[in-house]
Amino acid sequence: MTAQVDYLVVFFTATSGASGELLGSDEKELVQLVWQLVDVKNKQLGKVNEILIKPDLSELTEKKEEEEDVVEESVEEENGSGADNVSTASSFETALNLFHLELSNEVNSAGAGTSVCLCTDGQLHIRQVIHPEAASKNILVPDCFYSFFDLRKEFKMHFPSPDLKALNVHIMAESLSMPVDVPPMWDPSSTLDPSAILTAEIAVQQVQIMGSIVLALLSEPYSHTFTNQERVSEKFENGTCSKMEKVCDNSVIRARGLPWQSSDQDIARFFRGLNIAKGGAALCLNAQGRRNGEALVRFDSEEHRDLALQRHKHHMGNRYIEVYKASGEDFLKIAGGTSNEVATFLSREDQIIVRMRGLPFIATHEQVLAFFSPGDGLKELCPVSGGVDGILFVRYPDGRPTGDAFVLFACEEHAQSALRKHKEILGRRYIELFKSTAAEVQQVLNRYSSAPLIAVAPAPLVSMLPTVSLLPPPGGLRDCLRLRGLPYTASIEDILTFLGEFTQDIRPHGVHMVLNQQGRPSGDCFIQMTSAERAIHASQRLHKHVMSSQRGANSRYVEVFPCSAEEMGLVLMGGSLSHTHTHTHTRNRSGTGLSPPPCLSPPSYSFGHAQPVMSSEAAAALYPQIGQMLLAPRPLHPGHAYYPASAQLYMNYAAYYPSPPGSPTALGFYPTPSSLSSQGGLMRMPALTYNSNGVKDLINAVQGYQSPAESMSLLSSSLIGQSSGGEASLMSLSGLMAKPGGQYLDLTLL
Repeated sequence: MTAQVDYLVVFFTATSGASGELLGSDEKELVQLVWQLVDVKNKQLGKVNEILIKPDLSELTEKKEEEEDVVEESVEEENGSGADNVSTASSFETALNLFHLELSNEVNSAGAGTSVCLCTDGQLHIRQVIHPEAASKNILVPDCFYSFFDLRKEFKMHFPSPDLKALNVHIMAESLSMPVDVPPMWDPSSTLDPSAILTAEIAVQQVQIMGSIVLALLSEPYSHTFTNQERVSEKFENGTCSKMEKVCDNSVIRARGLPWQSSDQDIARFFRGLNIAKGGAALCLNAQGRRNGEALVRFDSEEHRDLALQRHKHHMGNRYIEVYKASGEDFLKIAGGTSNEVATFLSREDQIIVRMRGLPFIATHEQVLAFFSPGDGLKELCPVSGGVDGILFVRYPDGRPTGDAFVLFACEEHAQSALRKHKEILGRRYIELFKSTAAEVQQVLNRYSSAPLIAVAPAPLVSMLPTVSLLPPPGGLRDCLRLRGLPYTASIEDILTFLGEFTQDIRPHGVHMVLNQQGRPSGDCFIQMTSAERAIHASQRLHKHVMSSQRGANSRYVEVFPCSAEEMGLVLMGGSLSHTHTHTHTRNRSGTGLSPPPCLSPPSYSFGHAQPVMSSEAAAALYPQIGQMLLAPRPLHPGHAYYPASAQLYMNYAAYYPSPPGSPTALGFYPTPSSLSSQGGLMRMPALTYNSNGVKDLINAVQGYQSPAESMSLLSSSLIGQSSGGEASLMSLSGLMAKPGGQYLDLTLL
């Protein structure tokens, strides 16, 4: 509530696009400003003023611009909009300054007071026209545009109306029994095209009617007092949100298509004119902890949320932004937090947050402070706000560091100085620096404290069957290499060039690229070597050497570690090496789940359509317990993270483990030959290692299939018509499901 102002300025805008309730929804530029001063105390109307704005004509020559100016002036003189004072401005910024200057002069000449406030027909003229265009052109608007009266809301206090959008100046004039000359296109009984461009005469008549309505409300019997001003937030305020807080579903939107480097301030600039709640801009992160181009925004009211939806496909730079409805639960999942440490860290206001990524695990507060301290000969200062209290390390639930930290700076200047240290060295690692937000701090802390950022192996396809641990046994033969930190454009040829003399020690088809859940290179690769000695030698020689990519100019240093075939198979099948799994050569380095099973995703692994090996009747006779369930095709759940919804999976013709040393297209399931005594199935596994120990290795390879050794048969390649190559084993899975209380087929590895 504020005191009654001395003057009201009835204000109206028109753009080169849509009008009415769609005003400002098409990002068209402002072309007309019309206003009239109302003396509240003396109840008198001033003259009607009009400013016409030329659209940007930067592509035309100066000669054409001069010609259009002459034509425009002649049209104004011929038509005559009816305004008492008509001016012309060359740009939006010039028009705003001219409006402020003429208004100030008129108020000073009236001499009845100094307090002035705008009054508009609805919210659109200020919130959807003036402020968005000013933000897109980086123009500061005069202070008078940060508060205004909504004539519809003031009118509703005396004439209750169910919907403010249904009100217009003609309905208000009729309710006040005011005679009004209604132009044909503004006749309430006629159909108004919101996409029609208003003429100058219509805008002037609108202002004249609004001025008369204001005088009627000020006079008896209403004697209305204009005290409830609408406020426009001047800047976005950072803040925290508790998971226990209630967030209205009608106040949240989801913005999609944001540039990856955008911040919460960029989001607030995009929605300039609408009031975003404190800490109400939350950038979303993907599974790898990086921004995914989406954000959830919480507004002060449903009215502002509805106005935000009208900015669907408006532009932020060169990108258009999609705006959709979202729920309060969605917002709390991203921005809500429960940590007192985080709340204390974010409680300082007017602080700029910078995220550090790639810190050494042994980094301390003192080392971070020294990293941002000015070096010899440097004049740029970027002191951390609050010293040690201005640093927040991100840790796992067991207290281990993640390599991430957030740092506070007192002002934008210090933050920009700090960001210029991007990729400088701390210890032996380069540090990545990014401008961050309070919501991102909450989101990163929530993810690390509750679940891993990267999904691990998929859930079992048949949940009723018992599960078997996927972790490889410790102490296996470490005859493979793991390359971590590859350039994302690196190819197999780049990897072979990097290995140099060790290329001759790679087994045939022994290079396995690891892909992420989106089917893109994850930066990891596994290589099968001929011996453990050569693998260790290669890791010692090549560790942290730089690899260059032929398809891109980028180069990165690559970490090289020896590992076992079991560990390689686990990761390639979509699993995750345990964070607590200890290896002597890595000093407790942790593995990471990096890819879905390569046999099903990405789509580049193609499989021809295979028919069922046997009919449903034969399956029921062979496996009476659950044969039909396993042998019949079943559609997969559409929401599964790894398998496409359209896939049909036949459990009786394909085996997907292990990925190395066999490729996804080199595994098959065959009916039992008549030469074998027991019924069941055969699984062919080509490309086995040459030093295979036979059945013992096969048992280890298919440890998920709980089968005794006597049920497996190892056949030489000569039996199946192969001329050369490794052993092609035929393994009989005889009667695994025939015994009700005995053995079963474990599908957790499929």
